[in-house]
Amino acid sequence: MRILFLIPYPPGQAPSQRFRFEQYLGLLRQHGHEYLLAPFLSEATWRILYEPGQAVCKALGILGGFGRRVGHVLAASKYDYVFVHREAAPMGPPVFEWLLAKVLRKRLIYDFDDAIWLANTSEANKIAAELKWHHKVDSICRWAYKNSCGNDYLAAYARQFNPQAVVNPTTIDTEHLHNQVRDQLAPGPLVIGWTGTHSTLKYLRPLVPVLAQLEAEGLDFEFHVISNQPPDFEVALRSLRFVPWQKATEIPDLLTFHIGLMPLEDDPWAKGKCGFKALQYMALGIPALVSPVGMNTEVVQDSVNGYICRESAEWLRHLRHLLTDAGLRQQLGSAARATIEQRYSVHSNTPNFLELFT
Repeated sequence: MRILFLIPYPPGQAPSQRFRFEQYLGLLRQHGHEYLLAPFLSEATWRILYEPGQAVCKALGILGGFGRRVGHVLAASKYDYVFVHREAAPMGPPVFEWLLAKVLRKRLIYDFDDAIWLANTSEANKIAAELKWHHKVDSICRWAYKNSCGNDYLAAYARQFNPQAVVNPTTIDTEHLHNQVRDQLAPGPLVIGWTGTHSTLKYLRPLVPVLAQLEAEGLDFEFHVISNQPPDFEVALRSLRFVPWQKATEIPDLLTFHIGLMPLEDDPWAKGKCGFKALQYMALGIPALVSPVGMNTEVVQDSVNGYICRESAEWLRHLRHLLTDAGLRQQLGSAARATIEQRYSVHSNTPNFLELFT
């Protein structure tokens, strides 16, 4: 069996690609399947995409992506399946998907892990967002052989257009990547942490007063933010340490955390989130504190492997408790790791993933 993966970004870079299908590529080979990863963006364009300026280079990079996509579609006849992650092209109507599904009659696996039918505009993407064609998602869902959805909320949307919608959760490789567990009893500075891209930094703002209160109470901790851009909070935090995200140090940086945060706003976009931050923390034996939005309440069992926090007072109480009780952190962290191994690991989800190609 031969599979063509039409992906937005260069391999090994974007979390959605790395943790939804790239970590299964070796298993595909083990089962005798061949594949080709075909990114829309080149490495050079990806490096500058979210940097200020260089508009001409970005525009040329996007145009080059469209040219490459034409070549990918022309070569698709050699493949048994075409796996489209999020979209074949970041702008305009779903022409490539239509050609693949309706003209070439390819079996299209359509994979998405966000509510991408909704506009989610930020300062970094506001110009490009105007050129997006958000309502194309329903058409691609309708044309797909199968829809691979990150959670039940996304699958329910896809089933409005096509009954062939499978929940394929974002998963963690607990054997080769997240294969260490945080020792909560080891000496060293206590760390509350968060990881994510610049587009989700906004969700941290409501927690800044909570962290400032913990500082005012004299609790000794550091607040680590791992991202591709530093946060710009209105209130200065003495505890704040910005850690630039690097793939080479991703796991060691996360292992500095004793507690992981995943706040979200309760809106339609956030309901499509697949709990990725919580999954990463929990796989490393780090208890997660999360908002009761989207998949978070499925991944985190309150007071068993982490805490679900509905208001500032709950964030404050649970953070205070965890900062002062290493045994509790260890207990929740062990349960969190077990949850990932049993339900959200590559190993546990492999049969489900391979079933997409049948």
